[in-house]
Amino acid sequence: MTDESARNLADDRVSDEALIARYRQTGDRTLFETLIRRYEREIYSYLRRYIGNAEMAEDAFQGTFLQVHLKCEQFDSSRRFRPWLYAIATNQAIDVQRRNKRHRMVSLDRPIGDDDDSRPGTWSEKLVGGLTDPLAAASREENGRWVHEAVQSLGTPMQQVIQLVYYQGLKYREAAEILGIPVGTVKSRIHAAVNRLGLIWNESHEQSLEAAE
Repeated sequence: MTDESARNLADDRVSDEALIARYRQTGDRTLFETLIRRYEREIYSYLRRYIGNAEMAEDAFQGTFLQVHLKCEQFDSSRRFRPWLYAIATNQAIDVQRRNKRHRMVSLDRPIGDDDDSRPGTWSEKLVGGLTDPLAAASREENGRWVHEAVQSLGTPMQQVIQLVYYQGLKYREAAEILGIPVGTVKSRIHAAVNRLGLIWNESHEQSLEAAE
């Protein structure tokens, strides 16, 4: 493969799938570097928010692209590269967390995506927006802190779908492919997570009211 043909193949118009397939055949680092360049910000941002620690996120980031290199022969060319990459990144995040025995903090203080059938706003607003009592109208910052803490109390399966769908903005089918579960399971976990967070909020709100009396 000539340098010119490698540069042409590394052009941004070439699909990820074509790049990884050609890299698998040739081992040309130009192709691999193009994949890194396309995804480095997105994947690092995902890992940083998934884990909640910059140093651990960097470890997971390095491990992610190392695994892409090591496992490129296992990539199914009939499928899309992006969900495969996210699956590797998610597994690396889990491994790093296990090694460090720490839990991630997930942010839900972001706009609800177009896939959702609810009113516009953030997920923290969705959880508390139905409460009309003035005493429940906490500040946005306080709501955000509460959501961070509440999400930490959820199980890993619910945290994963919230992070992928509501923070990264992935489609349900993409999250399903990344996690290796049916789309229906993604939706049910999302609904379960939101319902659980709603219950936690109600309990917290009731305790606040009792303390104020």
